[in-house]
Amino acid sequence: MPISQPDPFRKRDPQTLVEEGTLDFTLGDLPSAIRKINDALAVDPNFFPAHHALAEIYFSARDLPKALAAATKAHELDPKDIHINTSLSRIYMEMGDKPQAEHFGAQARMLGWKDELKQPPPAKS
Repeated sequence: MPISQPDPFRKRDPQTLVEEGTLDFTLGDLPSAIRKINDALAVDPNFFPAHHALAEIYFSARDLPKALAAATKAHELDPKDIHINTSLSRIYMEMGDKPQAEHFGAQARMLGWKDELKQPPPAKS
């Protein structure tokens, strides 16, 4: 029985594309990673994980303007995400904009504290 090839015209799940793109990036295939994540955005232009993944990939590749654009879009989609605030802080720090870096770093810390406050206190022994 022959192995069927994927239909390139079939819309794919954006989460799967981001996961595959992340794996490609981890394995050092930057062009494939970016292509797959952009394919996810073609399916869903507002898919937060894809924008965040692009921000991290471009940051790692030292393409700071593209990293900032992707992170800014992700932040627009979910401003209360701790990780995107941290990413923005790192990007701005690398770009030399310390006030913006500190702003987003503080946002990430506050969101982290809010998450901690939601956790039940540890049981007393």
